[in-house]
Amino acid sequence: MTNSATANIATTGPAGQSTRSTVAARRTLWEKNHRWLISVLVGVVVLVAWQAIAVLFRLPTYILPTPVDAAQSLWNNRIELGEATLVTTGEVLAGFIIAVLVSIPVAMLIVSFRWFETIVYPFLVMLQTVPKIALAPLFVVWFGFGILPKILVTFLICFFPILLDTMTGLRSSNPDMASLVRSMGGGKWAVFSKVRFPAALPHVFAGVKVAITLAVVGAVVGEFVGSTQGLGYLLLRANANLDTPLLFAAIAILTVLGLVLFYAVSLLERLVIPWHVSQRSESGSTTAPAI
Repeated sequence: MTNSATANIATTGPAGQSTRSTVAARRTLWEKNHRWLISVLVGVVVLVAWQAIAVLFRLPTYILPTPVDAAQSLWNNRIELGEATLVTTGEVLAGFIIAVLVSIPVAMLIVSFRWFETIVYPFLVMLQTVPKIALAPLFVVWFGFGILPKILVTFLICFFPILLDTMTGLRSSNPDMASLVRSMGGGKWAVFSKVRFPAALPHVFAGVKVAITLAVVGAVVGEFVGSTQGLGYLLLRANANLDTPLLFAAIAILTVLGLVLFYAVSLLERLVIPWHVSQRSESGSTTAPAI
């Protein structure tokens, strides 16, 4: 028997399978522990390149400030930016939470009652097609320059993604599992609570994660149209004054806010549905079987 044939047998036997599984597990562990480090390194490279371009080409600050200029503006205006961040965060969370509390029950009603879907769903689609920025001035006329118009715009932007994904999840449950629950004496509530809703949770969280990023956009859009506070208001004021470093500082805060909220929802998803395949693969608790 040749050496290559012997090597083939060694790698295709149980020991070879074990070796491949160990290598795959180590690779997964390395990726899990180092992907954040890779992201940070890429961010540092981008910032260094940005700084070098702005300095080497001697670009005016009002066109492209350096990261140092933006950081200095962030520090100099930290009190005002902090207050504006609290206002915008409150608008984002209020609109988002209301959207979750309204869209999921509406999706349940649409899936459960055909007549309700026939009456309501076409109007919801029609409302989704209306640009939200076109409704924002109307909300300002009706409700003034307070926080309510921003919450309403945020709610409308967040509502439909959660609704659609929840409907998809509720309709994608396994009918055989529902039949099994009925054969064991379970009623409609048992089928819903044991089969349909747990099966829908991954879809619900997918819609919620999309909505939480859109919620930041909704709050800023509402502040653009009419506001005297918030990060959107600061963006408009900085733009009028050609204060580009302040613009970048506010944009950086909005980006961080969106990331924090997105990963907070992702953490909640991991706690609520740890059994789902996406969470098990992300946590690295399972590895692909060797073939």
